[in-house]
Amino acid sequence: MHDQTAYEITSLSTLPTGIHGAMLPHEIPPGVQLVTLPGGIRTLRYTQPPAPAASQPVPVMAPIPTWAKTTALLTPTIGGGIAAAGIGLSYAAPGLIAMSQALWAAVALIAAGAIALPLLLGIGRSRGGRTAPTQITQNITATGLFGRANGTINHR
Repeated sequence: MHDQTAYEITSLSTLPTGIHGAMLPHEIPPGVQLVTLPGGIRTLRYTQPPAPAASQPVPVMAPIPTWAKTTALLTPTIGGGIAAAGIGLSYAAPGLIAMSQALWAAVALIAAGAIALPLLLGIGRSRGGRTAPTQITQNITATGLFGRANGTINHR
């Protein structure tokens, strides 16, 4: 064997002391014994291995719920979809800007047409009939500040 031990054995030269001095024999806990070593030193030792603490049940692994598995599988897919949409929008941004400008131009064209068409129709009708424009006269009378107004319309 080896001339050196792997662990150093130590002992107390006196009994452990409590609050009032040396431990009395009735204060020694169960499973501990007072022994005298060959060198004359008296110490305490365990007579049996310490009992394990209350045996705790071994935790049983519960199965992972289906919703947790589904969520864990969908999370990277949803994140990847959002990333792909962002990249697609960044590539489509110039086209979207051009399309919005084209739509504003179309709205302006429609508005100009809505204003110009009645004017052109009015000019065409007045030249085509060659009749004098109709004159309308109105005569409105009222009595008092808040009286009811009466009127006549004359076409000539």
